[in-house]
Amino acid sequence: MKIIESIHEMQSTAVSHRVKGKLIGFVPTMGCLHTGHLSLVAKAREQADIVVVSIFVNPTQFGPNEDFNKYPRPLERDADLCREAGVDILFTPKPDAIYPSDFSTYIIEEKATPGLCGISRPNHFRGVTTVVAKLFNICRPDIAVFGQKDAQQCAVIRKMVRDMNFPIDIVVAPTVREPDGLAMSSRNVYLQDFQRRDAIQIYQALQKGRTMVEAGQRNIDRVLAEVTHHLTNYRRLSVIYVVAVDKDTMEPVREVIQGKTLLAIACWCDEVRLIDNIIL
Repeated sequence: MKIIESIHEMQSTAVSHRVKGKLIGFVPTMGCLHTGHLSLVAKAREQADIVVVSIFVNPTQFGPNEDFNKYPRPLERDADLCREAGVDILFTPKPDAIYPSDFSTYIIEEKATPGLCGISRPNHFRGVTTVVAKLFNICRPDIAVFGQKDAQQCAVIRKMVRDMNFPIDIVVAPTVREPDGLAMSSRNVYLQDFQRRDAIQIYQALQKGRTMVEAGQRNIDRVLAEVTHHLTNYRRLSVIYVVAVDKDTMEPVREVIQGKTLLAIACWCDEVRLIDNIIL
């Protein structure tokens, strides 16, 4: 596995592979890798000749009171995991290379970003779209793989790729879960055992919503009410949102359409922000 820090070297390496007719699969990450990330690597490996993983803790997608400074950065461990997973190139740029001191250009998607996490994290997706666009231009992928857990991010990136004519196929891989059902996330390392007991109720609440729909319930207000009620029974959980939206547009829906409706939750578990979702 080759580790590249320089933007110029990453671009020239990617171009040399493309000239040889190699398909490049790309998995952008912020590091602190877990099995969920490695499943994205495996999906990229299925569809590409060269697999590139980036590790970059992107400052522009964190709010002023969020966890940018304490976000875990175990780079040596992450590199070992990438090597074991068969990654060809690990791209680890420095912040001042991605965002020089006079940086002033951002990409803003306006349809899929306003709701859900866009309400409580108003500049989050501006940071996501900007850094992903930059990484696409640097790593030159043919295929980029994202995880379903970040469903709104997936919708936003797909919209950006379509609107900005990036010649890239976006692949969304299923959410990978811990044995207790908790969606894998780098922020799970913040959870103490006693907090985790409440955190796993997020997935249980989603499952309760699924059970209602499978039993024939199509009134979305009733589903959302029951899911919310389940969460409020656990004192460490503070609901940010419980919503049902179109999985592609992120627009609210009034009725469940199976296979098209996303049931999504964001919660604080004490001071840890967690998100999860399922497609009904």
